[in-house]
Amino acid sequence: MNEDGKDRAARSSLEALPQSVVGAAPFADRVRAPLWLLVLVTLSGTMAMHIFVPALPVAGSALHASPASMQQTITLYVVGLAVGQLIYGPISDAWGRRPALLMGLGLYLGAGLLALFAPSLEWLLAARLLQALGGAAGITLGRAIVRDTSTPARMTKDLALLNLLTLVGPGLSPIIGSYLAEHFGWRAIYVFLVCMGCAMVICSYKLLPETSKQRSPLAVAGIASDYRRLLGNPVFVGFMLGGSCSTTALYPYLATVPYIVHEQLGYPISQVGWFAAVTIVGASVGTLITRRLTGSVKPEIFLYAGAALSCSMAVLLLLVYQWGALNATALVLISFTMTMGAGLASPAALSRSLSSAPGLVGSAAGFYGFGQMAMGAIGTKLVGYGDDPTVACAVTQIAITALALASYRFAQRRSPV
Repeated sequence: MNEDGKDRAARSSLEALPQSVVGAAPFADRVRAPLWLLVLVTLSGTMAMHIFVPALPVAGSALHASPASMQQTITLYVVGLAVGQLIYGPISDAWGRRPALLMGLGLYLGAGLLALFAPSLEWLLAARLLQALGGAAGITLGRAIVRDTSTPARMTKDLALLNLLTLVGPGLSPIIGSYLAEHFGWRAIYVFLVCMGCAMVICSYKLLPETSKQRSPLAVAGIASDYRRLLGNPVFVGFMLGGSCSTTALYPYLATVPYIVHEQLGYPISQVGWFAAVTIVGASVGTLITRRLTGSVKPEIFLYAGAALSCSMAVLLLLVYQWGALNATALVLISFTMTMGAGLASPAALSRSLSSAPGLVGSAAGFYGFGQMAMGAIGTKLVGYGDDPTVACAVTQIAITALALASYRFAQRRSPV
């Protein structure tokens, strides 16, 4: 059966079900949101993190902050993304996707202005946290809108395409960040982000339709009940935890790459962005493979192969470094292959987790994003305890990717499909 036939079959079968079971608007009533706009708002949240990574040593010198203190600008940003996604999911289920997104983008823009004029590390940390809380709206609601507007037969492919396209921006952002920091100073990065925030607010206000046809009351008790239901769903928990670990396995590397490349390998700070961008390119390649093979390969193949590949590359990084053979070529190849594994597994994990929670798509998308950022925060925090950046990075990645494998196995054994 071709793809159109699958869509018609899925439409016929789901239209026969009650709306509460389907958990989304009927196919005939679904509206379309511009994919490029979903890409823009989704990448905005993580771009503000990736673009600042190469500037950590430069900004640290300007603000008289230690490397460990500057790494907290990444950790706090990840924490903000995690907490924010817990908030926007239920809000969007109650108010609609459009108003929740506009509220988040406005906060993102305002926090970018605060960071631009930050006179101290403490000011910058507070601004980064607020910016992350705003950027979380784009990550959560971009996925929820795709789920609102895609048929079941196309959901994994659409999510994979969104994931692929949103990785292109963060893949280029470390390069942009390196250039801006070296030639114009680290504050130029926030000029760029403020301009981007303005563009998102204007385009979303003018072009984004409301895609959610269902509403649920916004009450603390109801939100807590929804999250209890999600936590009580072992299939969702397994795929969510596994996907969170797979996606954020690159975060320990991004937090340590300025010090590995600049201090341990001796390359200039302007080269850091290229080493960071390699990871995003690897994840993009993995996501593209998943998108092309979806429908002909079972989802669990992507899950297990991707997590196993990432784990084996983390082990290889540790071994190569201990042998004294780590150089630029080895670092690029290992990090590229490791994050390609993340790209293979992440779209399938996201699709399976959202599909396992009908009627709670917004909350499930928010919880999934919370899991991703929570694991990223844990990873970036753990690498700060190590005296050797490469060893700390590799050991942390081994633990995270091994947990991903175990989580996929847990969810698969309990999945009815």
